[in-house]
Amino acid sequence: MIAIVDYGVGNLFSLKSSLEAVGADVTVTGDAQVLRQAERIVLPGVGAFGDAAKKLQDSGLAEVICQEANHGKPLLGICLGMQMLLDVSYEYGEHKGLGLIHGAIRPIADVIPAGYKIPHIGWNALQFPEQKHPVFRDVQNGEHVYFVHSFHGTDCADHVAATTEYGGILTAAVARDNVVGCQFHPEKSGDVGLRILKAFCQGEF
Repeated sequence: MIAIVDYGVGNLFSLKSSLEAVGADVTVTGDAQVLRQAERIVLPGVGAFGDAAKKLQDSGLAEVICQEANHGKPLLGICLGMQMLLDVSYEYGEHKGLGLIHGAIRPIADVIPAGYKIPHIGWNALQFPEQKHPVFRDVQNGEHVYFVHSFHGTDCADHVAATTEYGGILTAAVARDNVVGCQFHPEKSGDVGLRILKAFCQGEF
């Protein structure tokens, strides 16, 4: 069973539908015990980092997610959920993340040229390192996925699992063993996104 974390942030319906489309048994839950019983966990999120991190902490689920991930349970963070996997965010202040992957969240404005629209919204190609994480086993360099973001992961070179180019090189995905984060939205990325979700549901890592 795949558990989608419900802490009041994110479009959970489309994510649930996409996971079901690849054959997963899915539940949307804010129950810590259900998260512990799940085989894999998906952490979604949209909006401001500080607000979402506070909601996750206040729900009591942040500690559970970290415990389960540190015990080896596969965890997938999506968009803001990916950002919260890192140590800290500098989005309108300084906010503590889950610290499951070393790195920081900073504005893409620090990387892209003046004149490029922010937020970065649209389809962009993925580029992978030579050693590809198993979640991306069925995706090739140059295939496109859908982004909506103004911030991205930095100071995480050892854990960058994919990049994209938008006037500059941006972190598109991060990974550390069983913990993976996608800055883009697999559930909005058509067939490519479904392949990623299927690999998360079925892969061993």
